Order: sequence, then structure tokens, then C-alpha cells
Amino acid sequence: MLEVVIALYSLYTFMRLYISIMQIGYINQEKRGDAVLMPTGKYLVAGNYAVAKEKLSLIESFVDYLLFLWWVLAGFKLLASMIPSLDGVMESVLFLFGFIAINYLVGLPFALYQTFKIDEAFGFNKMTPKMFLLDALKSALLFVVIGGGIFGLLAWIVSSIESWWFWGFVVMFGIAVVANILMPFFMSLFNTFTPLEEGELKEAILGLMTRAGLQSEGIFVMDASRRDSRLNAFFGGLGKSKRVVLFDTLIAKLNKEELLAVLGHELGHFSHGDIWKNIGLMGVLLFVAFYLFGHLPDSLFLQMGVSPYAGVEIAMLLLLMPLLSFLFTPLLSYVSRHNEYAADAYGSEMGGRENLTSALLKLVTENKSFPKSHPLVIFFYHTHPPVIERLKELGYDATGVVVAEEQPLKKEGIFAYMDSTHHDD
Repeated sequence: MLEVVIALYSLYTFMRLYISIMQIGYINQEKRGDAVLMPTGKYLVAGNYAVAKEKLSLIESFVDYLLFLWWVLAGFKLLASMIPSLDGVMESVLFLFGFIAINYLVGLPFALYQTFKIDEAFGFNKMTPKMFLLDALKSALLFVVIGGGIFGLLAWIVSSIESWWFWGFVVMFGIAVVANILMPFFMSLFNTFTPLEEGELKEAILGLMTRAGLQSEGIFVMDASRRDSRLNAFFGGLGKSKRVVLFDTLIAKLNKEELLAVLGHELGHFSHGDIWKNIGLMGVLLFVAFYLFGHLPDSLFLQMGVSPYAGVEIAMLLLLMPLLSFLFTPLLSYVSRHNEYAADAYGSEMGGRENLTSALLKLVTENKSFPKSHPLVIFFYHTHPPVIERLKELGYDATGVVVAEEQPLKKEGIFAYMDSTHHDD
């Protein structure tokens, strides 16, 4: 059984590496061609930024594979031998803490290089080493307190209930929903949220929300510029905890009309129930994961030199989760891209098609988002459609002509959306 798991994970890693290599070659070729959506110099810079990130991802994928092999061939056994014999739940929690800590330390150099080398070189990073360290310490403290409680609960379920995979799913799905509700609180531990000052802008936003039927906890400005220069806006939380969040970097670039077009797009997600759709899809993935990994044979763990107690079984679920997620990613990405088109249409109605289109054009320049990607990257990873395709849906082509109205389009503005060229594994 161990041989099968290694073979499947090897195939998964090969696909990740292959997609990254194809993306690097594709962008290196495209960036030397005619620029689209931005000036030639900035087009080349955006291409170089995309390639730099992809090369780092390529190396990280290979290191992740080596770490996986170490875990299943020696790491689980070594870590288990270092954990003192305690009651079942505490022993499992300590094992899981050790598992997470080792994975974090292996991934830390990549996070540091991305932040202080790549993002710094391309003008994004505003974070100091001290701020990075404080964020890491806060995250660690939250993980020990909250993660320890979750691990303890899961360990008790695994140890005490025969159909633990089902009740483990129920608990984790419930925690995921609660985490979305509490997201504004967790974010406030890392950023400062200031209520948007009274005035014409706030009144216009409130009017837009009323038209969409959205009741919110408030409209807040986040001090994102302390860490990064990229632009964004989003709705955080669920239910009564939902709030409108605007990056201060975004406000510095927008006029009122452009900002309303931005929020119109985000309100489209609210109006169409996209958050709940995403939570539902996440629930399906969690259910499948707990079912499959909850039925792994004991022989697999014995081959790794460990007994299948709760901490080891949960760690194995975490270790293999990326493989299953990769299989689900094309479906999740497709649904997300469909939702983005619908949100664009809604935003056009709420804030004006020209404002939305000109904002997208500004975004690819401000955020150095290379507007093209290899088809495999789009298929697997893109939660947003390629910006060129979104512009076509809005009646604009890459030559700068408005297709629907056949007139020049103004180029000022910025559209805040989660980086459409970014992908997670």
C-alpha cells in the first residue's frame, strides 16, 4: 500500500513540476512579444515577476516531494519515537504539533525569499523583518491555542468513535464555517481596521449596498500598505459579521466611480451567493477527504514503522490532502471563473461598464499581473478568468478598442479583485 501512495504522490508532483515548467517557458516567450494591456516596459517587468514566482514554486514543489518521501519512509517513525508516552489525546496533539512545526520550518525559507527577495525586488514588499517575525509569533500563538484545541478534539473523535471520519468531517466543516464568521476578528490581530470617514464616498457605498440588499457591520479601511503595495478590496465575514474592507492602497488610486464599480463586482458575489457555494464545494472536498483517508488500511502505517493512532492518522490526512485537492482544483477553479464572469456583469450594472473595464486595465499595471498564462495553468489554478477574456466579455479587446460601442475607452481606474494570475496548490 505504501508503494501505491508514493506512486500517486509522485505522479501528482510530476504534474505540478510539468505545469510550472510549461508556464515558465510560455511566459518567457510571450513577454518578448507585443505588449498587451500595459506599456512594453511594464509588460516585460510583469513577465519577469511571474517567472520569478514560478521558478520559486518549482523548487518548492520539488522540496515538498522530498519532504513527503522523508515523512513516509522515516519521518513519521522518527517523530513518534521522540514523543513521550502520554494519554492518547495529548500524545496525538504533540505529534501533530511536531508534524506542523517541521513542515513550517522547511517552508519558511521560501516564504522569506518570496517576501524579502522577489516581492522586494519588484516593489511590493513593505514588511520589515521585525514585522514578519511578529506576524509569525502571533500566528504560532493562535495555532497553539486554537489549533491545539482542534487537534485535541479530532484526536478524541478518532480514538473514541468507530466512524470517526464522518464526525471528523462534521466538526471540521463546522469549524470552517465559524472561521469565516470570525475572520474579521482574526484579521484585526494583524492589521488595523479604521471605519471609513463620513462623507460622499461612504454615502455612495451605503446606497450601493442598499440596492444589493446587503446589510453589513460597517465599511472599513485596512492598513495594507504597511506590508504590501498591492491593491484589493473584499467583503469579510458571514452573516451579521460581514464587513466591507478597502485596502488603503486601493483608496489612494481610486475615484468614487471606480470604487463603486469595484464594490459592484464584490456585491455580485454576495448577490449570487458565491460565498455559500464555495463553502458547499469545500464541504464536498472535506467529506471525500475524510472518507478516503479515514479508510486507509493499518498496513500502510505499519509499513511506515508507526502504529495507526489518532495523531498519525490525522497527520497522514494532512500530508495527503494536497494530492486530493489537486484533483478537485480544476472543478473548483472552473466554478470560480464562472462566478467571476457573473460578478463582472453585476458590477457593470451597478458601477458602470466603462469604470469596470478601465479599472481592470489599471490593475494589471499596478499589480504587475502578467495578463497571459499557459492553458494548463488556467485549467488547474486560475480562480479568475484571464484578464484579457474578462475584458472581452466587457466589450473591450487588447488593442484598446471598445467592441460594443466602437469608441476609445478611458484608461484611468483600478479594479480590486484577488490577484487573477496567482495560483495555490
